[in-house]
Amino acid sequence: MKVPTMAEMTAEGKTPEVLFWVGCAGSFDDRAKKITKAFVKILNKAKVEFAVLGSEESCTGDPAKRAGNEFLFQMQAMTNIEVLNAYDIKKIVTTCPHCFNTLKNEYPELGGNYEVMHHTQFLKSLLDEGKITIEGGKFSGQRITFHDPCYLGRANDIYEAPRDLIRKLDVELVEMNRCKSNALCCGAGGAQMFKEAEKGEKEIFEERTDDAIEVKPNIIATGCPFCNTMMTDGVKIKEKESEIKVLDIAELIANANDL
Repeated sequence: MKVPTMAEMTAEGKTPEVLFWVGCAGSFDDRAKKITKAFVKILNKAKVEFAVLGSEESCTGDPAKRAGNEFLFQMQAMTNIEVLNAYDIKKIVTTCPHCFNTLKNEYPELGGNYEVMHHTQFLKSLLDEGKITIEGGKFSGQRITFHDPCYLGRANDIYEAPRDLIRKLDVELVEMNRCKSNALCCGAGGAQMFKEAEKGEKEIFEERTDDAIEVKPNIIATGCPFCNTMMTDGVKIKEKESEIKVLDIAELIANANDL
């Protein structure tokens, strides 16, 4: 796949239109890598000049900050800001709402000022500019429900971009009872992904999966690798794997259009 690094582009005297911030999940988690690849396919199809940092990219520090380690967060953030500013980065797109929120809202006070977009916003802009077309293809007529990631929805008020993209797939978009500003967390945010569950009667991801199953979807669409993991686990526990797929919006678009 064609994925240039900032170092390679700089050596050639080129400046990309946008930096694709891959994130830890998109780089290392086998399931999330599929989301990364789907997004790259769309970028290449749309002839977007982009680059990644590659080995120069480090964790944004989101899990450390949410878990209460402000010192570690600032160390990680300052390291990234030095790299980004050295390359004179202006615009960043990422498939992870955690990275999106941290880069957009936490980095400016540490000297990192960038235009940051979530991949659903960026894909919507490509669609509006006529750089990509979205067809239903193999998903035409399917029932799809969208799970709002906390850091995309309630933290940054982005609700319509992902839904606009889903509607373009010629599908039936069905909303869960708890959606948009009233959506329920998947259970992974706030660094909860990396710790054992506390005592209780039910896991949060099970509760959220129940919300989705209630509307009888063929597909649960997500816009976050953490949410994807949790909803996938929920579908497995509920033994609904043969009936319900969990896919990122980038995967839906790439797969529908056979990229």
